[in-house]
Amino acid sequence: MTPVPHRSHTDDLLSFIRASPSPYHAVASAAQRLEKAGFRELRGTDDWTGTTGGSFVVRGGALIAWYAPEGTPSHTPFRIIGTHTDSPNLRIKPSPDTGSAGWRQIAVEIYGGVPLNTWLDRDLGISGRLALRGPGGRTDSRLVQIDEPLLRVPQLAIHLDRSVNDGLALDRQRHIAPVWSLGVAEEGALLRRVAAAAEAEPDEVLGWDLMLHDIQPPGYLGAEREFLVSSRLDNLVSVHAGVTALAGAATAAGEPAYIPVLAAFDHEEVGSGSDTGAQSPLLERVLSRSVTARGGSQEDWSRALAGAFCVSADMAHAVHPNYTERHDPDHRPLPNGGPTIKVNANQRYATDSTGIAMFASACERAGAPWQPFVSNNAMPCGTSIGPLTAARLGVQTVDVGVPGLSMHSARELCGADDPGYLAAILGAFVASD
Repeated sequence: MTPVPHRSHTDDLLSFIRASPSPYHAVASAAQRLEKAGFRELRGTDDWTGTTGGSFVVRGGALIAWYAPEGTPSHTPFRIIGTHTDSPNLRIKPSPDTGSAGWRQIAVEIYGGVPLNTWLDRDLGISGRLALRGPGGRTDSRLVQIDEPLLRVPQLAIHLDRSVNDGLALDRQRHIAPVWSLGVAEEGALLRRVAAAAEAEPDEVLGWDLMLHDIQPPGYLGAEREFLVSSRLDNLVSVHAGVTALAGAATAAGEPAYIPVLAAFDHEEVGSGSDTGAQSPLLERVLSRSVTARGGSQEDWSRALAGAFCVSADMAHAVHPNYTERHDPDHRPLPNGGPTIKVNANQRYATDSTGIAMFASACERAGAPWQPFVSNNAMPCGTSIGPLTAARLGVQTVDVGVPGLSMHSARELCGADDPGYLAAILGAFVASD
């Protein structure tokens, strides 16, 4: 059995999360790690003919990577690790400079399923990307990351809302605008601050995709430091594990029985309906081109897809000790008990018995535990990219994930050992049997 890398893996995950406050940073972090493992970036407009080895494609907040050494038959099946790079947060509006009653504020839009109260009274920075004016009418993209206590969404004092403990009601338009200075709102003030952080001039900026992030760093928690607490565990835990597994597969000797693939999509938290989401043809087109680039035919592509399997890795719910009634009484995953296999009869998850067997077998080879998960029948069940990928490509898929608490909160919790378990299992999944 392969030993699980436990805390050394989690230590590395902490570095990955700190460097990845936005989907675009997560992709850049993943690409940097893959390049160190010998992968090279391909652009959609490049000629891919004859391309072998480790390759990846970046599109905005999404990354598709695969490893096919020279001589790999074109019909070799894929082993796909599916994840997503985005997390629920607050995103800056196109005209951001606003204010009230002598306070300068920033206008934000709520992205995804955000528990709004978790964003109150936190020190917030800004991250994302800028679209800059380039030569010849082109535009260039540049990342920006301000890890300073720049903004804050202040909660109303209890003296002014004596019923706050009976239920906090927040208006998504009026109550979530963060403060960042005093005075009259000054048009272009935020743009100047962000452009300076990106070492650009304000008049170079033609557009942006900017968001807020909690600047408190990730770390360990608990009597034995047995928990990991951080922003964006959903779903950077899975992205990091997938990168680790793919980089490890590139060092394996011999002819591979499978082509390992990492598909890290964007916009999962808002339904995946974008050119970088799991509903798009991005993964299908990239994998198809990877087959034809190695001289494969349409028949080879069909064979590679027919033998493919996908593990959709996304965070899962651990049983909450203060709300046990919200969980199924016979399915109560705990941190550090290994990833869960998610099951839903109504196909909110794509798992079936063959998927359970496939993932359980990978767990055995990795020497790692796993836990079953199913939702309480009286509670609505979440979903993932699993059903979308299964339906889009027609490939067998199993939904799994590290169990945690406070999902979608500005700060989440999981077991400190579970990210290492997941990475080891995904490594066994993409390795040749």
